[in-house]
Amino acid sequence: MPEPARSATASADLSATGPAKLKEVTRLVDTLTADLDKVSLLPHQRDAHLDALKIFGRDPSYADPIFTKRGIETLTRHAFDSPSNTTSRNALRCLANAMLLNQESRQIFVDLGYEAKVCDKLRNDNRDDEFLAGRVIFLTTYGTTINIEKLIDEHNVADIVCANIARHAQQYANEPTNTKKMDPMEDMSLNESLKLMYNLINFCPQRNRSFSPALQPILTILLRRPIPASKPLDPPIKFLLPALMLLDYNDPTSYGSIFPKSDPNTNVMRLLEILDLSIKAYTKGEEIEMELPPLLKILLMFYPSAPVSIKSIMQSRILPSEEDRKQVLGQASTTSGRMLKMSNNPVTPNTRVLVSELLFKLSDENARKFVENVGYGFASGYLMSKNLSVPQDAMETTTTGSGQEGQQRQIPINPITGQRLDAEPQVEMPEMTQDEKEREAERLFVLFERLRATGVMNVQNPVTAAAQEGRFQELDDDADSD
Repeated sequence: MPEPARSATASADLSATGPAKLKEVTRLVDTLTADLDKVSLLPHQRDAHLDALKIFGRDPSYADPIFTKRGIETLTRHAFDSPSNTTSRNALRCLANAMLLNQESRQIFVDLGYEAKVCDKLRNDNRDDEFLAGRVIFLTTYGTTINIEKLIDEHNVADIVCANIARHAQQYANEPTNTKKMDPMEDMSLNESLKLMYNLINFCPQRNRSFSPALQPILTILLRRPIPASKPLDPPIKFLLPALMLLDYNDPTSYGSIFPKSDPNTNVMRLLEILDLSIKAYTKGEEIEMELPPLLKILLMFYPSAPVSIKSIMQSRILPSEEDRKQVLGQASTTSGRMLKMSNNPVTPNTRVLVSELLFKLSDENARKFVENVGYGFASGYLMSKNLSVPQDAMETTTTGSGQEGQQRQIPINPITGQRLDAEPQVEMPEMTQDEKEREAERLFVLFERLRATGVMNVQNPVTAAAQEGRFQELDDDADSD
């Protein structure tokens, strides 16, 4: 016979540590296990035991009985076989916490074969159930033998996740929502559904089309959700973008969702707004590398199939403007200036490559246009990494500017820095001595020879060219070098 059940959570010594804690946890697990075989607890007693077990389980030390096969099975049965929603959710909280802290617990749960029941629980129109069941399935995608295809094909998890996200989108359908008035569980459950969707597609990409119905709801939330300027990629936007990134865009209905006939620009303009806020808000290398890549990948995915008008908008918002060229590119605090800085940031390798790819894509994947748009200084590293040579005429670039009466004219720019030549500062320097001229000529000769040897640019050494054309002047032995 198990020892008589204590009637409330308070009767458990929640301050117990070490062996005393282990004794309490063992008693709670034993009592809850016995209660499954023969009901021995009143509903409020059962819930109190589960609540105490949840508190003890937050620290896995001296809580071993929770993580055993017996402990996980006990929690699973109370979570999915109990007729009481309160008991079920209390047990789910314990189970989700155990699976988070202990990887072996995840496989134990999978081996119990409760996939159908956890998916049914996820289907409930209840934010606690959506959060808890979603968290349990999410954790099974790490380090277990869970069959995700079976979850999608037989247990309809994709349909359920899409329906849950659509339910969240309904509150944004008409106008922006005041998030301060929302139940916190709304966001928590939405975040969990988005994380679950990402993992299911990521680990089972052959079924990504099953999640296509979530595209429009995700875009609705993205458009209507207020974006905080200080942290524009906070949840749920943080989880919306990766989920959006993995959807199947070969689906014919996707194009109409991304570029709706009523306003084809709306979604891309929203992404550009988030990009502009993000590159201002996140300045530390770790933040940039963690937050920016999904957004950049989505822009890269949307650009090739975008209508011409949207491509032009993206080019005008991201590539350097005429105003940017009044100084060396990459120094302005504009979107393009910050993007160029990120393309050269050594501590953000993924972001650096994605920014360069986006700038190259916006330059029609043309090396000459790329150099013209961003300057050889920013373009050279990316072009070399892709084994792309720079045409010789790329070093003779111009930009289109506005002249008198608004007429367009071609303005020469520095091909290395991207700055307009007429905006470069005029530096007053003393006349070089003959010795200085000779040393500078020798240095340039070596630099051009090295550049030519790399094969990146097909250039002719100007010193060699001058010699071949007879433009060298023989100096007398007593030529003045002062």
